[in-house]
Amino acid sequence: MSKTYARASNSMNTPTLVDIGWTSHFADQVDGETLLATPPARICDVHRGRVLAKSETGNMELDLPSTMGTADLAVGDWVLTDPAAGLVVSLLDRLTELKRPIAGIATKYQLIAANVDTLMIVSSCNADFNPARLERYLALAATSETTPLLVLTKVDLADDAQEYLEKAKRLSPLADAVAIDSLDESSLGQLQPWVMPGQTVALVGSSGVGKSTILNGLAGMQTATQTIREDDAKGRHTTTARCLRQTTSGGWLIDTPGMRSLSMGGSSEGIDLVFADLIDLAGSCKFSDCAHASEPGCAIQAAIAAGDVDVGRLQRWQKLLLEDAQNSGTIASARAKQKSKSRQIKSTVRNKHKRRKNN
Repeated sequence: MSKTYARASNSMNTPTLVDIGWTSHFADQVDGETLLATPPARICDVHRGRVLAKSETGNMELDLPSTMGTADLAVGDWVLTDPAAGLVVSLLDRLTELKRPIAGIATKYQLIAANVDTLMIVSSCNADFNPARLERYLALAATSETTPLLVLTKVDLADDAQEYLEKAKRLSPLADAVAIDSLDESSLGQLQPWVMPGQTVALVGSSGVGKSTILNGLAGMQTATQTIREDDAKGRHTTTARCLRQTTSGGWLIDTPGMRSLSMGGSSEGIDLVFADLIDLAGSCKFSDCAHASEPGCAIQAAIAAGDVDVGRLQRWQKLLLEDAQNSGTIASARAKQKSKSRQIKSTVRNKHKRRKNN
């Protein structure tokens, strides 16, 4: 039997599919007959062996088929369901996909969220503000073709909040940046354009920067919050699992646990977009294979000497490119080995069948 889980709706008691985030991208994958037989639902929470989802008829608790594991699903996914059996039938193709390489497992990625319109990258106006970390999140957004938004919190505790905001705006031409006091309703209102009906936002950032406080303010609910330690500006984890929640304005928020690391892998195009200013300068270098170190005619080094480019930005760009190349090479190599091994196994099986027939 289909099971429902008790949880109060933040606004609409009977939302339509469009209200939940359904678009033509998903509608085009399903014909009318299939839509009636296996109604769609959107994943709100992923637990061990089951998922919680929202549909036009309400909230559902769904088991997974034997061919699917929870690692195959992300919060924000759209699935077709069998309500009577309380079962996920199939996964619809994603519009966007946020993922990161799993450390130590060359061929695997961890899904962060799916079908996200805006990646809200949260940092605070203190020692937590780390350009290198923020650029990684920006590359993640660019790679997944998700709109990035830099959100700086704790402006009420900072004497130089405007300086932090200017630094954030210089990180990438791709992203807008806003500075807010998460506890002030009017200040929080700056985020409303990104959480309008049907829109989906994922919150990412270090622990303690105020992601859960933003969720509380926009969704009109209360979840546990955690402050940053004053001595080192580091926070403790509050959110331990990803979840999809509705805002009072009709949008959807995916809160994510604070990530201690975000490795690059298969993200070269996203990195290039984040560092488009350096890419443009590199096109003016005298040598096409310029390493931007001590080569004559290096346009990037000339810009650094003129004070137009921060040398730290060049170093961070080169570090991300190297890391991405190493991880992407490892992933490609591992996949090639898997394919080779698969071909060997198939060949062995075919040879065994031939020998049996001959005998």
